[in-house]
Amino acid sequence: MIQDIFPDRLRNEYAPKAITDESIVFCFNDGKVLCKTTNGIVFPLRKNLDCSEYRYLFNLSGTDCFLAAQGSVPLTSGFSYENTGVFRDAAPRRLAFAGVTALHLNNWYTVNRLCGRCGHPMTHDRKERMVKCLSCGNQVYPQIAPVVIVGVTDGSRLLMTRYAGRHRMYALVAGFIEIGETVEEAVKREVMEETGVKVNNIRYYKSQPWGFSQSLLFGFYADLDGTADLTVDQVELSEAVWVEKEDIDVTLDNLSLTNEMICHFKGLI
Repeated sequence: MIQDIFPDRLRNEYAPKAITDESIVFCFNDGKVLCKTTNGIVFPLRKNLDCSEYRYLFNLSGTDCFLAAQGSVPLTSGFSYENTGVFRDAAPRRLAFAGVTALHLNNWYTVNRLCGRCGHPMTHDRKERMVKCLSCGNQVYPQIAPVVIVGVTDGSRLLMTRYAGRHRMYALVAGFIEIGETVEEAVKREVMEETGVKVNNIRYYKSQPWGFSQSLLFGFYADLDGTADLTVDQVELSEAVWVEKEDIDVTLDNLSLTNEMICHFKGLI
């Protein structure tokens, strides 16, 4: 998956470090990121940019990474603004994962410039990754939304779905965990809401940070409990079908938890 970058390592502990000419800088503007993509993805270094304000993000295998905090940064030689979807297929993988994590933090910083309690500007804390209001004392930490991904099985069949309004390949039942709800309750509710079937024997598989939606994904398999007749939520899904293991058309992409779970069920990993 995209976060599997060993032996490289992303150290996300916050530290008020000073930027250097060799620091990597992530520049986001209107859903796009400044980069080169000719021979693998490359992000600009501080020495490549004309920018006055930076914010420390994390350390990637010994290189400090920063966010350009001023919004739109002027183009520099060889770089252009590309849609952040480029991270899905970008190589090397360590830079793709760093880019997605930077995107997550950039989105959080962007929506927390002003205090949600009193409207005054937020100040960046020097000791931890947190923004605070010096007027009313409000403190805000990075937002991480928990999501369940569910592989519903019925013997040799897997319940596969397509999202409404999208033309992507088949996926699995998925949804955000609601306030006051356990993860297991979310699994049962999402499956019932989207496909109309019940499940039991819920088994945890693996988790994944997913910065595209500021989420943390929790993967589970669960067995069909009762009738296999499907009632598809047409608002959320365009299709839901039972697919025999041998008929599942999938290739391991080393990107998403959903893809890995489908490949795992089929026996590819």
